[in-house]
Amino acid sequence: MPKAVVVRATGGPEALEFAEVEARSPGAGELLVDVAAAGVNFIDCYHREGRYPLPLPFVVGLEGAGRVSAVGPDVAGFAVGDRVAWSQAPGSYAEQVVVPAAGAVAVPEGVDDDTAGALLLQGLTAHYLVASTYPVREGDAVLVHAAAGGVGLLLVQLAKARGARVIGTVSTEAKEALAREAGADEVIRYDRVDFAPEVRRLTDGAGVAAAYDGVGRTTFDGSLASLRPRGVLALFGASSGAVPPVDPQRLNQAGSVFLTRPSLGAHLATREELEWRAGELFAAVADGSLRVRVGGRYPLAEARRAHEDLEGRRTTGKLLLTP
Repeated sequence: MPKAVVVRATGGPEALEFAEVEARSPGAGELLVDVAAAGVNFIDCYHREGRYPLPLPFVVGLEGAGRVSAVGPDVAGFAVGDRVAWSQAPGSYAEQVVVPAAGAVAVPEGVDDDTAGALLLQGLTAHYLVASTYPVREGDAVLVHAAAGGVGLLLVQLAKARGARVIGTVSTEAKEALAREAGADEVIRYDRVDFAPEVRRLTDGAGVAAAYDGVGRTTFDGSLASLRPRGVLALFGASSGAVPPVDPQRLNQAGSVFLTRPSLGAHLATREELEWRAGELFAAVADGSLRVRVGGRYPLAEARRAHEDLEGRRTTGKLLLTP
């Protein structure tokens, strides 16, 4: 029987149990994949703790890469032995996972399993933020929180590729170095200074065109205060906790700014959109213009430690679990 990381009762990292699970076969429109690498993301923690409830028990994880071992009925374009990656297949912390073929993408030659397993969920998020939520233009100043994190490092690179001036926030000297290596023009140590006034100073009082905020509660007010008139606050996560209810009048007072809470699912509405975004990401990785930093690899049996490190902010880049 294959093994997986199971949650039987929601809670802290101790709720993660490495256990045998029932073997599955792919149904119509599905692939059975032998997992080579599973990505660890904050949304997995939200599922584990019950913030985003799932029916119990469940296998954790949404993202990964591996090789197709069986193909269900009514599947076109995939065959046994193909290398694939995915970003939204529940149960991905496992030795084997059933992946909807509609959500799988082929991994091109030149992209290894670790990179493919680390790229899609955070890479597709970074892509929709800079290409769709607020389409970055040449000369824009943008703010990227947690600029040395998994999404942050990708956001910095993709925004720079579009010609932006990127201001990143980090909490340590080591993370500052990583953000600058990724291309950040300015890096603010928010553990030392209040970042919103510093953003104003760095932009000569103008503010930024967009603030990409995956932190949430502790950064929201400062992100709002960092925007230029008619700027966009893209609140795409809440690693520090949920943001309290917001009076819309605050958006008026901040300069007719825009607040959005985007999600990945809404930006993968069609197969064509998935292939466009994934294709651009894989092409950038293959030509060397986008680097994916794997900050930690853990055996699948040590998923608890991976969650503890992620939530304790002891990590940079992307964390992977390997069967």
